Amino acid sequence: MQTRWMQRAFLLVGAAALASAVACAQTDIAGSVYGAFNGTTTNGVVSQSPSNAAGALLEVRHISKPYFGFEGTYAYSRANQGYSLSPLPTACPTSGCSITVASISANAHEVTADYLASVKIKLTGFRIFALTGGGLLLDVPDNGHVSVCSSGSSGSSGCVTSNTSTSTKPVFVYGGGLDWGFLPHIGLRLQYRSNLYKAPDLTNLFTSTSAFTHTSEPMIGVYFRL
Repeated sequence: MQTRWMQRAFLLVGAAALASAVACAQTDIAGSVYGAFNGTTTNGVVSQSPSNAAGALLEVRHISKPYFGFEGTYAYSRANQGYSLSPLPTACPTSGCSITVASISANAHEVTADYLASVKIKLTGFRIFALTGGGLLLDVPDNGHVSVCSSGSSGSSGCVTSNTSTSTKPVFVYGGGLDWGFLPHIGLRLQYRSNLYKAPDLTNLFTSTSAFTHTSEPMIGVYFRL
């Protein structure tokens, strides 16, 4: 009789623990829009200046009980690259070339897996979180080639054409933010993410800067809790 009572007690405790774990866990999908603000890199000869742009982020996130979780993300934005140097010898038959500038239109696709630390603020509907992770950043040019023409002080001119190619770089991601659940399954997500990666190599026309750069991404979006 005592053994049966103990078995029932253990079953009740186990059921309560499982119910608590399910209550603390949270799985959601989210969509956000953001601004991508980029830095300029240089190797002393070439300067590479990505343009700032708007983008969109999709997330699938799971918060385990009670503080930790993970997510997978996909992000898209424009990633036009501007290159400049002075002079470009192969494009100028004589000395005295003007500063040469090239622009390559491209799209950026980013896929990451991130680790999360999260704390829910009781009685407020707010959850704060921090994240770190990594993945791949793909910069895909719109056109298959780029041309640069320069003119010298003596009036001579020359042009160089080169193929473009997709650049794939590892990316390190970190950031944090705030969730506000204003409805039982719907909420607002404010976050800041920063990407650290090497400057993309889209053409052989310019020597790659091979320098680390970062993109700052303030975001606002909506999540739906499953």
